Amino acid sequence: MNSSDNTSATRQEASLSVLLRAAQALQEKVDATLAAAGLSSAKFSALSALAEADGPLSLGELASRLSCVKSNMTQLVDRLEAEGLVQRVADATDRRLVLARITDQGLERQAAAATAMQQLEARFLREVEADDRLAVERLLGALA
Repeated sequence: MNSSDNTSATRQEASLSVLLRAAQALQEKVDATLAAAGLSSAKFSALSALAEADGPLSLGELASRLSCVKSNMTQLVDRLEAEGLVQRVADATDRRLVLARITDQGLERQAAAATAMQQLEARFLREVEADDRLAVERLLGALA
């Protein structure tokens, strides 16, 4: 391997490190934004899925929409229910199924968090030039 190859490899490693640090910094901002609204990322995702649904969802359907396992969803719904943000209801057509329905308090909390997330995104759009945003989109598209 010649020195040109070493330099290229070093730049790639540095680029990946910068990207990972940026992703971590962004996740920290998202987490802080949601925490200020009283939610975690997982709780916000679940509440958003329930708010967007036409009605209550089975825990299996909710897990599928959020790409997680049903046992994790059961635990998450337990926590949301304890906070009064979600209510478990029986399925009218299949008594074996348990559905999750977002409560009025859950809708309010989800809406507040969604507004806070929109403000975070607006701040990003104000602070990052359009050309830089397009470059980030191209980069992330290449990684997907």
